[in-house]
Amino acid sequence: MRLRLVPQDTKWDFFSRPFLWLGISGALMVAAMVSFFVVGLNFGIDFKGGTTIRTESAQQVVVSEYRDALVPLELGDVTITEVFDVNFDENQNVTMIRIQAQEGEEAVTADVIREVEVALKTVAPDITFVSVESVGPKVSGELIQTAVIAVLLAIGAVLIYIWLRFEWQFALGAVAALVHDVVLTIGVFSELQIKFDLAIIAALLTIVGYSLNDTVVVFDRVRENLRKYKKMELKEVMNLSINETLSRTVMTSVTTLLALISLFVLGGDVIRGFVFAMIWGVIVGTYSSIFIASAVLLKLGVKRDWSKPDNTAGNQFANVDA
Repeated sequence: MRLRLVPQDTKWDFFSRPFLWLGISGALMVAAMVSFFVVGLNFGIDFKGGTTIRTESAQQVVVSEYRDALVPLELGDVTITEVFDVNFDENQNVTMIRIQAQEGEEAVTADVIREVEVALKTVAPDITFVSVESVGPKVSGELIQTAVIAVLLAIGAVLIYIWLRFEWQFALGAVAALVHDVVLTIGVFSELQIKFDLAIIAALLTIVGYSLNDTVVVFDRVRENLRKYKKMELKEVMNLSINETLSRTVMTSVTTLLALISLFVLGGDVIRGFVFAMIWGVIVGTYSSIFIASAVLLKLGVKRDWSKPDNTAGNQFANVDA
């Protein structure tokens, strides 16, 4: 007896209320955009500017003690990360401390650096500052611009890829799903005021890839079934295709979520924002590949004069039991 996450041979109608799902998603996207423009994002040091300090000590690093020592200085956003490297000596303990730029200053001043050093010496008397680097407002502004360009280029590349592999209707459906995922993710970070830094940009690009993978699997099966059932209505073909790939989709999402939830619980504060973005992205990415990309494709319609069978469709794993 095998455990199944999805019943065998499902025949669910995913398009009984297509405009309902599109309406809900549209409303959520509007709310996300309003939150972004009204509340804004809680930018981290990468985008606000600040100073990075690399420290070394012979004593074992306890991040919580370092953080408690810096609390009285009221420096604002402070991130402390222990650095691991196989080339380090046994008694070489290294940390990266990132401090946001203070109001009215290009970076953390020399006086503040000395105060930080004095505070940390109460925890690790032999601590030394190996390097001190600052990121000014100009550089942080360039990082924001570069991050936006990276996301837009990724979505544009997806549009071209799907257009060449399928048809333009498929491409618009896939891009609609990707924009939906990115906008909702940014909206959640704005509403919850979770720190938004370069790691979150990496998560957004990963979400784009994950969502695209799910969408392509569904679209491959749609294309195959359009050739196989030439007289079946498009709605029925798409329902059949989604049901046939549903087992694979659910299994992929659940196994990914298991790993991400473990990281979220056990990984610590340093990667928690990144992992949260990935968890949210897997959920909305799975949803959008079924209810957004497919609904847009159904609305636009596709041509049915397929002249040749497609032997390269990437759906050989679509019927894996979940």
